[in-house]
Amino acid sequence: MENSSDNSIEDEYVHKVVGIEVTSPNSGVKYYIPDVPLKNKPYEGTLFVTLDHALNYYQYYASISGFSVRKSTERYDRFGVSTQKLFVCSQEGFNKKKKVDTLNDTAKQKASRISVSKRVGCKAEMCVVFECNLWHVKKFVEKHNHPFVDDQDMHFLVSSRKLTHLHKHIINSMSRMNVGPVRAFNMMREIYGGFEEVGASKEDFKNYKKKYNNTIGEYDAQMAVDHLMRKKEYLPNLSCEYFTDDDNCLRGLFWADELGKKNYHIFGEVMSFDATYRSNKYSMVFVPFTGIDNHCCNVTFCGALLGSETTEAYVWLLKCFLKAFFKQPKVVVTDQDPAMTKAIDLVFKKSRHRFCMWHIMNKLSIKVGVRLCNSTDFKGDICNIVWTDAISAEEFDEKWKKIIDEYKLNDNKWLHDMFGIRKSWIPAHNKDEFFSGLMRTTSRSESENNFFGQLCNSRSTLVEFLSHYESALESQRHTHRKNDHETRFTNPELKTIWWIESEAAKIYTRTTFLDAQIEMDMMRKLMCQTFTPEGDFVKYYIKDWTQATSKPFEVMYRESDKTIYCECRRFESFGLLCRHIFYVLRQMDIREFPKKYVLRRWRRDVVPNGSNRNDDSGVVPALEDGGRALLRDII
Repeated sequence: MENSSDNSIEDEYVHKVVGIEVTSPNSGVKYYIPDVPLKNKPYEGTLFVTLDHALNYYQYYASISGFSVRKSTERYDRFGVSTQKLFVCSQEGFNKKKKVDTLNDTAKQKASRISVSKRVGCKAEMCVVFECNLWHVKKFVEKHNHPFVDDQDMHFLVSSRKLTHLHKHIINSMSRMNVGPVRAFNMMREIYGGFEEVGASKEDFKNYKKKYNNTIGEYDAQMAVDHLMRKKEYLPNLSCEYFTDDDNCLRGLFWADELGKKNYHIFGEVMSFDATYRSNKYSMVFVPFTGIDNHCCNVTFCGALLGSETTEAYVWLLKCFLKAFFKQPKVVVTDQDPAMTKAIDLVFKKSRHRFCMWHIMNKLSIKVGVRLCNSTDFKGDICNIVWTDAISAEEFDEKWKKIIDEYKLNDNKWLHDMFGIRKSWIPAHNKDEFFSGLMRTTSRSESENNFFGQLCNSRSTLVEFLSHYESALESQRHTHRKNDHETRFTNPELKTIWWIESEAAKIYTRTTFLDAQIEMDMMRKLMCQTFTPEGDFVKYYIKDWTQATSKPFEVMYRESDKTIYCECRRFESFGLLCRHIFYVLRQMDIREFPKKYVLRRWRRDVVPNGSNRNDDSGVVPALEDGGRALLRDII
């Protein structure tokens, strides 16, 4: 009994041949016949209306049998009309062997991998001929010289795998989010519930994407330009400029849509741009122009691709920017790139050019010495006067020279040069300039690069990059709409009983209000030491216990027109009132928020309803002829 039980278990785990196995009594050769119902088998004389019907019928027969089909030879009459078609088993014939010279030991032959073949010379076939306006089966051979595939493995057959329009749409859509074909397949596998349920293999997904990119090939740059120029036909307010070199290679591409222009008109006082992110397989640098919106978030005005970081390239780029936006920003923040600096001086003559503080301070240890920065208080002393805006320009100069003398760094050329251009990067020397403190570093541009980098990679074609850019921009604008929604339909918790606080909550966006609320809440740490009349103004001396300096802040207030300004220059730097001004307004029992000090850029209603919608989301640019026509065949 035990032996019979063991045998039954062994039989259960033995692979069984699919189909009917027959052995020839004469030759002893085995062949296999599909075990399918008779009604599903083709036979000589079976009629079909079209050739496709014949192919579909034979493919269905093959799918339930366990083999796959491919098309073979075809005959035509003297008018070029097909009269005969042969469909064979996919394992028909043999692969042609390439002749190899064994004496030629080349690297190419060494690198060639071992190939396998599924062809075994199978003779199974179905031949159909066209007569009397119908196709009929002339010959049908059902014997195969190989076993069939089990039902559970049918999805491995080529005929059982087919990329549908849905598959291609998912691959292309995932690509817009920088999701490759393998990850796209794995996502579909989870959604459909298994490998066999997808209807295609991982290799099919990869091959489609590879074929897509290869089709783009040499037409990549032209397709990218055509994409933008075609959109320009549908969207007249979209700007697009490009230039090529003597070899007709794309060297610069600039584009700006209508919504980017609207955002620049509202938020374009301060702007940064940085060209450090190589976003495509041609190593063209991506240059986003970035500002700050009314929620203190990044807002992208436009984008560009440059083939080189030369002064000429940047001059061309900034001229394109002026042509599209018509006005220069008040403040431009960049790193210390000499080519970029020269271009800004030539084109943005009315703009205040500031250098990124972080890039300069990041060089401190290299330029001065790691030992001095790490083993002394030098770095801390320098940072205390560089990053603060609580001191005046005169105080900064005095303290800088004192530190240089204390650490005996008078001979350091780099420190001498940085002090010489202090008006281009030190906050204490820019307090009187409007919006000088809103953006001090290029971190906005770098975070933009990181943001776009999450949706792109250095292997992307230009066509893919533009698709990724539009997808990322759509995400950014969706975030802005979400912030607008939360501002309009949520109410913040008030911290004081002062009427101006509740009024500010109705004027500002949520993020901006929280900033103003902090300033109002900090009034409890202020004290008015004294006040003196000065002409039409009254000067208040406000002691701020949170500031390191012992000098009180001077606030000037004129009752007749409610004019007020503070020595700390916070409103001039950021466009927002400081705690010292709020303190004086409360002392004067002002119950209405001073509208003259509410900048339009910080208001909750600065962006009208619906203006953040992508007007170009439905525009699908037509592809031109030539190699680009192949792309339509793939899609």
